[in-house]
Amino acid sequence: MAIQTAGTVRALALVGPTSSGKTTLMEALLQVTGAAERRVGGDKVGDSSPEARARGHTVELNLAGFEFMGDRYSVVDCPGSLEFCADLDAALPAVDLAIVVTEPEPAKAALLQPALRELERLGIPHALFVNKMDQARGSLPELLAALAPVSAAPLVARQIPTWDGETVTGFIDLALERAFVYRPDAASTQIEIPGNLRDAEADARFHMLEQIADFDDDLLEQLLSDVIPSRDAVFADLVREMNDGLIVPVFFGSALNGFGVRRLLKALRHEAPLPDRAAQRLGIETGAYVLRAAYAGQSGKLAYARVFGKALADGAEFVLPDGERCRAGGLSTVQGAAIRKTAQAPVGEICAIGKVEAAQAGQILSTTGRPQAAATTAKPRRPLFAVALSARNRKDDVRLSGALGKLIEEDPGLTLTHDPEARQMILAGQGEGHVRLALERLKRRFGVEIDTEQPRTPYRETIQRGTTQRSRHKKQSGGHGQFADVTVEIRPLPRGSGIVFSQRVVGGAVPKHWIPAVEQGVREGLAKGHLGFPVTDLEIILTDGQTHSVDSSEMAFRLAGRLAMDEGLPGCGAILLEPIEKLVVYSPSPSASNVTSALTARRGQILGLAPREDWRGWERIEAYLPQSERQGLIAELRGLTQGLGAFEADFDHMAELTGRLASEASEGARPGA
Repeated sequence: MAIQTAGTVRALALVGPTSSGKTTLMEALLQVTGAAERRVGGDKVGDSSPEARARGHTVELNLAGFEFMGDRYSVVDCPGSLEFCADLDAALPAVDLAIVVTEPEPAKAALLQPALRELERLGIPHALFVNKMDQARGSLPELLAALAPVSAAPLVARQIPTWDGETVTGFIDLALERAFVYRPDAASTQIEIPGNLRDAEADARFHMLEQIADFDDDLLEQLLSDVIPSRDAVFADLVREMNDGLIVPVFFGSALNGFGVRRLLKALRHEAPLPDRAAQRLGIETGAYVLRAAYAGQSGKLAYARVFGKALADGAEFVLPDGERCRAGGLSTVQGAAIRKTAQAPVGEICAIGKVEAAQAGQILSTTGRPQAAATTAKPRRPLFAVALSARNRKDDVRLSGALGKLIEEDPGLTLTHDPEARQMILAGQGEGHVRLALERLKRRFGVEIDTEQPRTPYRETIQRGTTQRSRHKKQSGGHGQFADVTVEIRPLPRGSGIVFSQRVVGGAVPKHWIPAVEQGVREGLAKGHLGFPVTDLEIILTDGQTHSVDSSEMAFRLAGRLAMDEGLPGCGAILLEPIEKLVVYSPSPSASNVTSALTARRGQILGLAPREDWRGWERIEAYLPQSERQGLIAELRGLTQGLGAFEADFDHMAELTGRLASEASEGARPGA
């Protein structure tokens, strides 16, 4: 069993789907341990932001702490929606144990898979808490049978429920071999195991022992020899195998009523790993690991970090991974939205550190005097939905830039890019709701009103046939004039060739030192073609020209090159090209046919469908999709997959676009459109 070292704090993460009751479980843990009073309505420790309360679910990490039977814990309540899960990338590696919260409905079993896969990938021990058992209508074996395929490690039921008709009234603890009756908002009452349940308890306990014996030869031999193992040996196996990721223990209860919460706490007290395992996983010696960075009003930027190695004192000096040195300018405990100054944070505590402006989520603030790089680094999340935005009031442009910078520091799921061709500022995130949340925060926290529009598709145009064009730029306005004469051949090239400029000038018809000016003018002329878009996939060959001894100049030849494009391209048969992306879409198998139909309806071309590697019951769909059809895809995809679907998109090639869509695109490119 894990024996907590005096002064250390263990960290727990609550993960699972939206509406499973993670925040309710956090509130229950705080209430049972006296860290918070029972609250009603919206007055809670968690989900304190207006955006979270308006949505009725978690949209960012909730941090709090409590003490139970002399041991201290930090708890990290994590968002369940995939749109808001980027916060988990840095936070999860720092916890000692994750509690995966689920509802007692077999039909919702697949919703656990994204969280379980990530915990398994990171090697984080985890247990399952089946919440809302007061609403359960099925059997525990039925539920576990539905949940088993989504977990790589076997699910080991630590309890079985007791029923009064269709209502769960309590449970039997299989490790302790004791029965308990629930009492609302109070500790359960221990009773004798009912006679009619003794056989069921014995069978369930033996099955639990068989499961853990798969990883313990001595226990297996005892079971084969009909030797009853000692209770201490059973608990030791349960602890070791959970900590090593070999099993996933399953508890149940009702967080809203306080059912099963104290039993869960007692199990955590003896079985949750100590901080040294997380420190080893992160590769941290002594210092603080940043779970999240955020701006907190007058407090400025705060680094929410977990302490490792030794206690952290206010004013401690840190070395960042890039070698920059800084000093903690204020240390605080965190209880939801409330932060309170403290002089010292013990090992394992998650605290707020002030005035560490350069700190970012996923970094180690080293107190060893030398930089430390985290051993686990999250792969940046790729954007799935984007809007082009601008300040409604031009006077807010500078304020908007600073506000967006702060939001992106806080939320690693957001990206900001500038499209110079479309002259748009693009804010992208993990879904429409995620981007909308960022816009709401811009208005509430920074007072910036925003206008948005759809990002423009980077169409291109090319030509169907070649031509020879002679163009002359001549201007006389007193004194030196301007004169340049050029002859060029314009030829189509295969897709993806870009713009190729070459020359076959003989006899110095165009002096060599002015040929680069012709090329510059040609490229300027190709920046906007007959259909209103940049022209590509063609070759321009300068073959001849004329000069004037006085009036020819670099400027004149640049303008002549541009004129050659303006006059020559209309006769080459313009074709509109649209960007085609290669998508890799991930979907639960039952939804795969609907997903492929949705892609096809968006002019997608299905390339293949295969099982998703290491994800039982999932498919990996590859497709070509026009970039213009991707806007809104993630919302449709998640609507078809219980919120689970995701995709990755990369530019692949340009393809011809004709008909009504081509006309609409060209119309939109005209001035004033």
